[in-house]
Amino acid sequence: MTDFTLSDLEQIVATRAKAAPEDSWTAKLVAAGERKAAKKLGEEAVETVIAAVTGDRKNLIDESADLLYHLMVVLNIAAVPLQDVMSELARRTSQSGLQEKANRQNS
Repeated sequence: MTDFTLSDLEQIVATRAKAAPEDSWTAKLVAAGERKAAKKLGEEAVETVIAAVTGDRKNLIDESADLLYHLMVVLNIAAVPLQDVMSELARRTSQSGLQEKANRQNS
């Protein structure tokens, strides 16, 4: 499973989002709506930060996986393809981070 990608996760989320809410956690989150899914994403982000600042490597890995999964759910609900996010990252990484940040502040 070392070749597992975020694109794979995006596809799994898309498939499970179509299931009955009583059969799938993903479908249940999607049925609850973007606000609920985004709240869960925020909770996972906080848990990831806590794991990072406490130096809990195992929990950091686990929480990061939860964070990425919930991000894919939120993107699915919002109909934002992962490729759009990846394209934006590619655009940003074509310049230094300091220059990219300065450009955003000027926009």
